[in-house]
Amino acid sequence: MEFKHESVLLKETIDGLRVKPDGIYVDGTLGGAGHAVKVCEKLSAKGRFIGIDQDQDAIIAASKRLEPYGDKVTVIRSNYCYMAEELRSRGIQKVDGILLDLGVSSYQLDNEERGFSYRADAPLDMRMDQRADRTAGDIVNGYEEKELYRIIRDYGEDKFAKNIAKHIVAAREKAPIETTGQLTEVIRSAIPMKMQALGGHPAKRTFQAIRIELNRELDVLRESLDGMIDMLGDGGRICIITFHSLEDRIVKTIFKKNENPCTCPPDFPVCVCGKKSKGKVITRKPILPSTEEMERNPRSKSAKLRIFERVIE
Repeated sequence: MEFKHESVLLKETIDGLRVKPDGIYVDGTLGGAGHAVKVCEKLSAKGRFIGIDQDQDAIIAASKRLEPYGDKVTVIRSNYCYMAEELRSRGIQKVDGILLDLGVSSYQLDNEERGFSYRADAPLDMRMDQRADRTAGDIVNGYEEKELYRIIRDYGEDKFAKNIAKHIVAAREKAPIETTGQLTEVIRSAIPMKMQALGGHPAKRTFQAIRIELNRELDVLRESLDGMIDMLGDGGRICIITFHSLEDRIVKTIFKKNENPCTCPPDFPVCVCGKKSKGKVITRKPILPSTEEMERNPRSKSAKLRIFERVIE
């Protein structure tokens, strides 16, 4: 199966990066290299592009697509949380721009055997990095009911989380839940029929919750953002596309904290905490896809782009 993925907010993100021809740019979620190609097109012979992804299929597809750009491009199989170490090991201390597109690729969703989709029957996998030992099946069959409830409530934002968790535990007591199809049927049985007719596919939120938990998506983002901002040179920008309200909240909060880290009480006449701003938030409100893009690519509907610019005094 060919690795296909339509890059969301492509023009807006590339414009937001303000690519300098001789600069160094990093894509921490390389995917099918849609954003990467547009960055590479703007680089001179002195420019440099580093693409990082933990998915082997993405690495193969992106490497092939970026071949025309030759020595300018370095492709690394890793998680973006190791970005600083990966770059330092290659002699790079500062970069001019960083991009993260936190969505699941169309390839991952459409490739049934990866187990991301509730629309096909496949083993419960959902690993972004197939070198990892734990799968979605381990969570579905191994987590206690209260833990399943927590992740479906928090990461899936599903109001039937308690009932879904209860039904999963009851079903697996009879036999392990081994496939996406089996899990989808269990979820359906936990949600009233009249509600199933309203809000999209009944399994969507639970599948999302399990995927986020398995791949530690929110933790990785929360733990990595400050470090990535530190890696930017003066005037460098980080552009992040989120698809989930919790992801967006993390990005918004951390960008704001890096712009104004002062912890002094508001009534203090001068700052005494000594915490200095690392830059400025470019997007007071997130940039959203155009109506045309949402019509062309329905998966872009929940996308939000936020941009932060490093300012070194």
